[in-house]
Order: sequence, then structure tokens, then C-alpha cells
Amino acid sequence: MSAPKHRYDGVVAGFEPGEEKRTLRYCLVTLAVSAVLVFAIELIFRGDLAATFGFFLQPFKPGWTTIILFTLILIGLDALLGRNHQSLMIFAPLTLALAFIGHQKSRYLGDPLYPTDFLYARQIVELMPLLVRERPWTGVALAVGIIGTLAALVTLWRTWRRRTPALRYKARLARLTVAIPLLAFFVSIMDYATFSWTRDRLQIIPMMWDQKENYNSNGFALAFALNVPMAHVAAPAGYSDKAIAAVARPVVGATIPEEKPDIIMVMSESFWDPTILPGVSIKPDPIATVRKIRSGSMLSPEFGGMTANVEFEALTGFSNAFLPSGSIPYQQYVRAPVPSLATFLKSEGYSARAFHPGTNWFWNRTAVYTDFGFDDFQSEETMPYMEKRGPLASDKAMTDQLISAAEVSEEPFFFFAVSLQNHGPYEPNRYFDPSHTVEAPISQWARDSLLSYAEGAADADRNLKRLIDWAEKRKRPTVVVFFGDHLPPLGPVYVETGFLKDNVAPRREAPDQMKLHRETPLVVWSNRTGLTKDIGSVSPAFLPYHMLKAAGITHPYYTGFLGEVSKKYSAVDRSVLLGVNNEAAVDWARQKQIEPLIRDYRYLQYDMMFGKRWSARDFFPETLNRLVAHTS
Repeated sequence: MSAPKHRYDGVVAGFEPGEEKRTLRYCLVTLAVSAVLVFAIELIFRGDLAATFGFFLQPFKPGWTTIILFTLILIGLDALLGRNHQSLMIFAPLTLALAFIGHQKSRYLGDPLYPTDFLYARQIVELMPLLVRERPWTGVALAVGIIGTLAALVTLWRTWRRRTPALRYKARLARLTVAIPLLAFFVSIMDYATFSWTRDRLQIIPMMWDQKENYNSNGFALAFALNVPMAHVAAPAGYSDKAIAAVARPVVGATIPEEKPDIIMVMSESFWDPTILPGVSIKPDPIATVRKIRSGSMLSPEFGGMTANVEFEALTGFSNAFLPSGSIPYQQYVRAPVPSLATFLKSEGYSARAFHPGTNWFWNRTAVYTDFGFDDFQSEETMPYMEKRGPLASDKAMTDQLISAAEVSEEPFFFFAVSLQNHGPYEPNRYFDPSHTVEAPISQWARDSLLSYAEGAADADRNLKRLIDWAEKRKRPTVVVFFGDHLPPLGPVYVETGFLKDNVAPRREAPDQMKLHRETPLVVWSNRTGLTKDIGSVSPAFLPYHMLKAAGITHPYYTGFLGEVSKKYSAVDRSVLLGVNNEAAVDWARQKQIEPLIRDYRYLQYDMMFGKRWSARDFFPETLNRLVAHTS
């Protein structure tokens, strides 16, 4: 059956009979549909009917702006597709799906959905087998739902095209003439880095320092749009060659002991002390080794995921606090050589190698490690077969690989390893031979999930002991640094034990609560000088300072500048600065005047990642022969 012909093809000019009423009716219906769609999106994303009504009823919430925006989008798309309301079949499922994904991400990771999340969509697909193992029927239901929805949409689309009259070209042009300029204007005011009088009048207030409030206040759609420009990092106020020249020069240069120490840094997946959960008893102690030799704590910038952001800080000494909230430097900003521990140690005659028994494309590691200066990256694709424990490569196999590589290395080496075995989710009965028992007043599912996690943590702990026992017997000086990247995504276990109110920790908390919910064990050890003690609770960006200090190595930035920062601050977070005297500067980034030391820290990071690299000669001299124009 062919599509219906235009009803008034013979008439040349002006509105056709009854067309004004039809156009008005179309606009009103589209407005009403947009209102229902925006309401549904907010309800799905928030998961709370009262909060959704509150978003629309409060005068300072831009819900109605979103409705007008959606109306314009639908009008414009209908004009392109040539049928009234046809665009709803594309736009509604897409936006509703994004809202659902955003709700799930907020629930399990604590952060809303950002446009940049789609840069690592492949990682999510790769983790799907683990997610399905934990909740197989949920996976089946999701697959059936997706297939059914797509089939229904295809059927509806074809039926609508056959039965709905095509729009006249003049009508389509008129709609585009109205919609495109208004949408273009709206896009032009969405750059959060610049002030917009119109945006301010529409009550769209970018809150990039607090993304949870940003999404609550502006709504899912507008907050999502506000985060599109985060791929661009604006220069901090005052950044210039003179500002860099004014940064106090370090009193130390790059020095290495005559007998160069080998260095192994292990970032253990989700390694943490589960015995601090209220009312929980785990026997035997799953982290007995770390408990005996713990140097301090690493205060993670993340919770339950986003390993790459912790890794970025630990390898570069730079801070996520100076980057847009929700950004992932590995995916967005590392597009040219960036100074790192590998860059520096390689310039001093070290072999710099990275190890991870997962796929090499995960978190864009292959390209990033090259830009960081690593000589080699051993991954699932290039390692020998890695024995599995549970569904993933075991910590024992990774430790074996590290020891084997070290034994045959004639050069001094810097090894950076990221484990995989204890990656979440922690489905019950992950291991057929558990060696621990869990006692807790929680559901059987939660106890079994916690047992799966505890077994993995114990394996990591045992293999740290193996690594240290091996290093202790070596003639060559050897430094071992070991830390967890973030707390594990245990979800309901936290809620049932009373450790957290929700499945994930809030982004903004009082300093004592933030430490409780973000600290992971840290070990810094040398076979020459023993254990480094009393490090305290530090950001991963300060790990290069403590690692090189234990190795007897100095560097203008890593031990010079970061050493000065470490004398005053133990942690730098987007929402708070934690001083070594336990003082906390909350919302420091929103102040008109930023503390000079932190301001300079920010200048140096921007200069080397995005700027002109005026600081390279004095702070990163090893990079002078690696200068490449940034493309991010």
C-alpha cells in the first residue's frame, strides 16, 4: 500500500483549508507529548515520584525549558522525516533508555550518566558476561525486552509511514525554519565554562562541581547536555607563561642511587578490608599480610569503579580534581605524550613495563601507556596463558608473570601491574573451594556475595606476601608499592550491614565519612630500608612521591613539588582539600581565591596536559625530547 498523497497538492500559496488548525493542533499535541516524555524520563532517572513532581512544581527548576526544547526537537525531526509524530518512535525510546541507564549507573556507581561514558561502551559490553553470571534471569529479561521493543518499533514505524499523510515540503521547510535557529541558539548557551544571561534567566545553572546536584536541579536531559563540552578543558584563571614562571622552582633535581632500585607498583582490583563492615566476621583474616605491614591508606577519588582515574593519578602525580567532574582522562585527554613515572624512569635507564591480564583496549590502555612512555604493555593478548581463579585471570598467575619478568631483566625496571581476579560483581559461589567463612546478620545472598569478595581479597593478600618474600631474597634493591584502586561494588551488602544507606557512597560527604568510604590499604616497602610507616591517608596523585622517596630517588616534580604539596595536604579531591593537620577546605574550587600551592599545582598540570609546556624544563626535563602537539 503506497503512502497517501498530499491532500492539497493543487493549491499554490498560503495555508491550505483547515491547515492553521491542524498545525496548531499538531503543536499542542507535540507539546503535551513532550511534557509526558520529560516527566517519564525524570521519573525513570530519579526513581522517585515525589521528587519528579517536585522538579516540575518548583519555580527554580528548568523542567518547562526541557519540555520546550523537546518540542522543538520533535518538530524539527518530524520535518526531516516527513510525517507528523514519526520522530517520537526514535526520540522517545532513545531518551527513555538513556534515563534508565543513568538510573542504573547512579545506583551502582554513584555517578549519573555522562556523554563521555559512551567512549567506553565496549568495556561495558566486555563486562556483560560477569553481570549476567550474577543475575542470569535479569540478563534474559533484558535481552527479551530489547528484542521485543525493537520488533515493535519496526512494526509501528512501517505502519505509521503507510497510514499517515506525508507533510508538504512547504510545511516541512516552515517547521525547520523555526526549529533549527532556536535549537542552534540553545546549543550556543550550553557551554558551562562561559556565562550566559539567557541560560541564567531560564534557571539552567551548571553545577559541574557537584554532578549529583547538577542532575537533580537541571534534570537529566539538560544536565546531560551541559556535560557535552567537558571534552574541552578550559585554562584555569590566570594561567600564562608569567604564572608558570612564578611557581616556586624545586630545590631538588633528578637523582638516582648508584645501585638503581627495581620498582614494582601493584594496583590491586578493589582491594579493601571487608572486616570493617558493621556486624561482619570473616575467618580467617582475609588480609592478614597487609594488616601487618600496612603503610597507610590511599584515599580513592572513585567508589566501586572507574579504575582508570585512580591509575591516572598514581602514574602521573596529576589530580582528577582539576578536570571536569565525570571525565575520564584515559579516554578523553591523553592524546599525546604526558609525563609519568614511566617517562622519568625510562629516561634514567630503566625498563618501564605495564602488566594487566585483561584486554589491551580496556580503558584505552594501549595508547595511554605508549603516551606515558612505557616500553611494553603485557596484556591478555600478549601474556602466556593465565590460569584463572573463578571467571578471571588469577592474582597468582599475574604475580608469577611479574616475578618471571623481573628474573630475566638485566636492566633496572619499573613494573606497573593492574590485577583482575577480584573484579566485581561478586556473584555468590564464584569459587568452588572457599577457604573463609562469613558471619553477619544479612541475607544469604549478601553473605555469599561477601564471601566471594573475601576469597578474592585473600588471594591478593597472599600473592603480595609471595612478592615481598621473593623480593626480600633479592640482591638487587627492590621497592614494592601495593594499593587497592577503590572499594568493591558490593551494593546490597553495604546497605544490609548498615555501612551505607545506598549501594554506593555519595560524592560529597563529611571528611571522616569520605575516608571511611574511600580509603583502601596502602603498602610501601623496600628490601633495603623496610616498611615505610605512617604515610596516613593520601590521594593516589601523591603515590609517586612516596614511592620514589622509598627508592631513594629525587625528581623536580614527583618529589620536589609534590613533596611540598604533601607537607600541607594529604588529599586533593574535587569537593574538599584535606590537610595533614586534619583540617578540611570544603568546596575549595568554588572560592574566588584558591590557595596558592593548589593553584600552582593546577597550573602545572594544565600546562603539561593541555598548555604550552612552559614548565617542562624545570619540572619535567625528561620530556623535552618528547614534546608533541596535543590533539585532545
